Amino acid sequence: MNRTRIALLAALALVSGTAGTAMAALPTGTGTGASAVPCTVDYKVQNQWGGGFSAAVTVTNHGAAKNAWAVKWSYAGDQKVTQGWNTRISQSGAQVTAANESYNASLATGGSVSFGFNATYSGSNALPAAFTLDGVTCNVDGGGGTDPGPGPTDPPAPGTRVDNPYAGAKGYVNPEWSAKAAAEPGGAAVARQPTGVWLDRTAAIEGVGTGMGLRDHLDEALKQKGAGELFIQLVIYNLPGRDCAALASNGELGATEIDKYKRDYIDPIAAILADPKYASLRIVTTVEIDSLPNLVTNVTPRPTATPNCDVMKANGNYVKGVGYALNKLGNAPNVYNYVDAGHHGWLGWDDNFGPSADLFKQAATAEGATVGDVHGFIVNTANYSALKENNFTIDDSVNGVPVRQSKWVDWNRYTDELSYAQAMRNKLVSIGFDTKLGMLIDTSRNGWGGSARPAQPGPRTNVDTYVDGGRYDRRIHLGNWCNQAGAGLGERPQAAPAAGIDAYVWMKPPGESDGASKAIPNDEGKGFDRMCDPTYTGNPRNNNSMSGALPDAPLSGQWFSAQFQQLLKNAHPAL
Repeated sequence: MNRTRIALLAALALVSGTAGTAMAALPTGTGTGASAVPCTVDYKVQNQWGGGFSAAVTVTNHGAAKNAWAVKWSYAGDQKVTQGWNTRISQSGAQVTAANESYNASLATGGSVSFGFNATYSGSNALPAAFTLDGVTCNVDGGGGTDPGPGPTDPPAPGTRVDNPYAGAKGYVNPEWSAKAAAEPGGAAVARQPTGVWLDRTAAIEGVGTGMGLRDHLDEALKQKGAGELFIQLVIYNLPGRDCAALASNGELGATEIDKYKRDYIDPIAAILADPKYASLRIVTTVEIDSLPNLVTNVTPRPTATPNCDVMKANGNYVKGVGYALNKLGNAPNVYNYVDAGHHGWLGWDDNFGPSADLFKQAATAEGATVGDVHGFIVNTANYSALKENNFTIDDSVNGVPVRQSKWVDWNRYTDELSYAQAMRNKLVSIGFDTKLGMLIDTSRNGWGGSARPAQPGPRTNVDTYVDGGRYDRRIHLGNWCNQAGAGLGERPQAAPAAGIDAYVWMKPPGESDGASKAIPNDEGKGFDRMCDPTYTGNPRNNNSMSGALPDAPLSGQWFSAQFQQLLKNAHPAL
């Protein structure tokens, strides 16, 4: 029996000056399995404002594997591409060509690649009507005859577990964060981006004060979902003795309160996520940032050891808590657990890298959890490490001195988050995690754009001038983490941007403070960390350097307008 495919028809009717999202149409047709549709292109307008817009494109190849690729489309209006990322993009008249970069040239059968761009327009901003991949028309049935049912090229049925929860789905826009962003001058350009919902204390499950609780967010996600797929991102962040090496994000539970963590925090969250009402949502969890890495780097006999981290290593409650969370949350088939894996400026050294991977596996097999409860890992959460340093590589040398010996790199094995994330993924797979393991990179504050962004390598006077003159990451030291001066928004959230990477995400909502720049009494258990004080001269963790923090910051998680404005100003790609 012939079966009519579901046509994902979308029209773009956005008011000038309003951000929004649209999806290119996948035409109706019939087919014969894998050969029917040679390629699919998902074209989404992520943000739109008066005279301009940004778009994200994901192309999936259903034909033979490729070592290079080029996607083409034509505009019916006067749209003009001004800047692209993850692609070499050009335009001749109405026709646009987006070709691969060297690092994303491979496109396997069934594989996807994503890229984005900014453009100008006037009048209407109609979607392109057709796309080609290397001359072959996409989104059109290339076969014929009878379709016996869902095949490899059919979109998954709603609620079906997928390899990458971000692929082919729009992201949940937190209305609370969105309203704050939109109220800022220029904030409308990013106010419709998906960001993480932080469940940073037990009260957040029901909602703090008049704020939205977990069910409120999930119900709103169902409204935003409509007929397509939608992912919602939750940050699970309330371990006993939380963040043992920093004070700004300490939590409500004491070091020994593991039972309370399980009973009052994880169990209620797991029960809500398992509600059949939410089965059609793709629920992404980021599990307990900053916890497990502390047990590697900030314990005795390390010079950076703290008594609190020694306690948490001895009592095992970080490992138990993460394992329990993975086990309970992973029971729902539509929940995708991603465990925090620090960042390259924390775990990229040889002494930290392997032991961290081993510890991640220990936690993933604790308290009834298995590696199957881990869909992937996330790096750079709420941090500032550059996505990719293009002006130098770890293999470069100056006058015979390797880049690894520069003061900035300081013998680290990696120079940026992309190389670290891909290497950590390979390591984790090698010790028993799923071969389809996916990585997320938080790009919410690592753009480092603006006038301070170097356009070329530094002078080759010596290895330090070479690295310092060319690095995008303008922090004083890699160990600085609190409300960093000069930071900017990074790559916009997008699915499958590079090999092994499920998505670039904004897990840390831009504009939310990392910590207060001075002591502020509060009932949230949050202390004052001198790393958030702009006058602080440092400690062994940042080589006794200045903190680089912005002044007048509020408590962690609270809105910090000055930081948000800086992130907009220094965004890269620019807004």
